[in-house]
Formats: sequence, C-alpha cells, structure tokens
Amino acid sequence: MKQLLIKNIKQLVQVEKENQPYIAGAQMAQLPSIDNAYLLIKGAYISAYGPMSELNEAALPADVEVIDATDRLVLPAWCDSHTHLVYPKSRDVEYVDKIKGLSYEEIAARGGGILNSAKLMQTASEDQLFDDAMVRLQEIITWGTGAVEIKSGYGLTLDSELKMLRVIKRLKEASPLTIKSTFLGAHSIPMEYRGQQEKYVDLVINEMLPAVAKEKLADYVDVFCDVGFFTVEDTDRILNAAAKYGLTPKIHANELDYSGGIQVGVKYNALSVDHLEFTGEEEMKALKDSGTMPTILPGAAFFLNMAYAPARQMMAAGLPVALASDFNPGSSPSGNMQLIMAMGSVLYRMLPEEVIHAVTKNTAYAMGVDKELGSICVGKKANVVITKPIPGIEYLPYAYGENKVETTILNGAVS
Repeated sequence: MKQLLIKNIKQLVQVEKENQPYIAGAQMAQLPSIDNAYLLIKGAYISAYGPMSELNEAALPADVEVIDATDRLVLPAWCDSHTHLVYPKSRDVEYVDKIKGLSYEEIAARGGGILNSAKLMQTASEDQLFDDAMVRLQEIITWGTGAVEIKSGYGLTLDSELKMLRVIKRLKEASPLTIKSTFLGAHSIPMEYRGQQEKYVDLVINEMLPAVAKEKLADYVDVFCDVGFFTVEDTDRILNAAAKYGLTPKIHANELDYSGGIQVGVKYNALSVDHLEFTGEEEMKALKDSGTMPTILPGAAFFLNMAYAPARQMMAAGLPVALASDFNPGSSPSGNMQLIMAMGSVLYRMLPEEVIHAVTKNTAYAMGVDKELGSICVGKKANVVITKPIPGIEYLPYAYGENKVETTILNGAVS
C-alpha cells in the first residue's frame, strides 16, 4: 500500500490521540500542535505522526513518497458544512440592487433571490449543472477545503429538486472531496403559493420527501425557518415527516429575526443550526449541551451587510462555534474558507485558534463527518493541507487576500 511521509513540518496543527466530536467554550482557544513534526499517511488514512525526533525514516519502505514541509504548517483540510454550490447562474444583477439599498427580503418579495435561481434551475440541464459545480469544487480544493455539504433548494418543484440532488449524487462519485447532500425543498415559497404556503409545505411533505427518500438522494434535511419564509409550525411539520425517513435536520435559523428556528432545530436534534445573526440568551440556553452545532456564516452577513452573530458570547456561554461559507450565487458568492477564517477573526473577534477549530473540528461535526475528518488523528482520512512557508497560525486569518495553501491532500493523494 502506498505511503506518503510529510517531514520537517514547522508545526503540525490540530492533533489528537482520540477523536473528540467537537470543541466548545474556552477550550476553543487551545489548539494542540507539534513543532518540528512528521505525518505518515498509508493509503487514504493517517497512520502515524509525532515529533521528528521520533521518526525512524530508515524503517520505511524504499518507495515511500516524501514531501519536505520545512517552514510550512500542516493542518486538517477545511470542512465547509453549509453551501449551495449547485446553481445555474450567478445573480450579479441583484448585487446592484443591494448596492442601491434593497434588502434581502425586498428582493425576495418581488420574485428575486432564491426564486430567480429556481426559475433558471427549471431549464438547466443536469450535465451543465454538474460541469459548473465540478469547476467550483476544484477551486475550493485549491483553497484547502476537503469536505463540503451541498444543499438543494433552488428547485422548489419536485422535478427540479430531484434534478439538483441527482447532480449532487454525481458529484459525490466524481470528486475526491467528501460530500454530504441536504434536501432543502423548503428554501423559499414559490410565488404561486404565496398566501397559501401550507399547500407548498404539503407538497414538500407528501411528494418531495418520499421521492427523495426512495432514491436515497439526501443525507440531511433543511428548512429556511425565518421571517418571511417558513414558520416554526411549518418547520415542525416538515421535520416530523422527515424523521420517518431517517433524515437528520440542518436548519437555516435566525438570519433575519428571532424566528424560533434554533429552538425547533434543537427539538428535533438537528446536527446544526446555521446563520444565527439573531441569537440571544434563550437561544444559547437551548443550544447548551444539546448536541446541535451553532454554525455562523460570515460571508452572507458580510455580503448582505447584516448584523453579525454573537460568536464571542456563544463561546463565553460554553457553546461550540462552527464557521462555513454559505457559498451561493445570491448572498455569499465565495467558497473560499480562508476568507471565512479571516472574517471570523476580523468581524467576529475570534482568535486564530478558535477560527481553526471552527473550520475543522466543529464543521466536521456540523456535517456529520467528525469521526473521519477534522483533525490529525491516527485512523482518520488523510485530508490535509500543507501551507506555503508562513510564520505561524496567526498568518492564516491575517493575510486575508492570499492563498496560504500550497498543497491539498485528499484521501492520501495530492489533489
């Protein structure tokens, strides 16, 4: 079996002897690392690591591949637990509307936003959607992403939702990335259902969910539970129905107001609740020790010029925090997780250690892959990044315009 040795690592970051599902509260400021280290990969998995003083290179097979990482850091590849990167076209025209002062809700109310993408999705071919998404996946690999969750939700009809999910299934098979699929039929309310959205919820429950489950197209289910979108009652109905098919929730919650989305997510043991711009003491109390990962999406808040989620207060309350890109054409047109790390520090006042936990350990948990990804741990999948020569971990969020990743290794192979 092929072996890969990365040696003379300036700092091997996010190491652990046994898997811990996620990191919370004050622990997020502590980042276990080894200076002057090595990492040994066997096949697709991490087989050993430690200080260079413990490496017996002579005992390795003659054909072992060697990478010299002098002056470089090695970390687990980023996990991006919230994206919408299968879409037909950009929405740059709406960007001008935003500049002119129109709100997200105003654009959505007149048929723009998600509904704009849904209209284009109906005529897009699976092959074109697949080809375009593969380009985006290859790009995020160059920035160091090793795992990504992709949602449907630009279909809003049975046929279009299934089309999106089938494309995601093809991406899973074709890409070296670890990919999870989420059914988000309840992403917006189609214009023809405005004023009678309970009928659209019926469609999601009675037609979409059974079809998705029959073809085994989704790992998770999501609902946009927020003001102007789906109510707590709608969300409760959808999640109750989804539970019959074994679909774990991941909820869009509290982006636009205190919507109750966090509480209903916790009620149904959601893997994560995402956005969280409006999160107060009651929401934090509900999240504490719940097993639901609070996931902040800095790109969307930045792009839409919204309030920022209270990351520091969450950590002070003992909560874990994850960061994800929300890569989508309307409110966060970037899958660059290094930029998300920088936003975590600049906009949310998170320390470099906290940011690294938020894009590795905690996002791995938020997409249900913490047992195989998110840390440097023997037996885990060898998804790692080797940086360019940089001073230390502080440089990762500091140099926000620079790609600090020199090499991305996925499943033990250089990508």
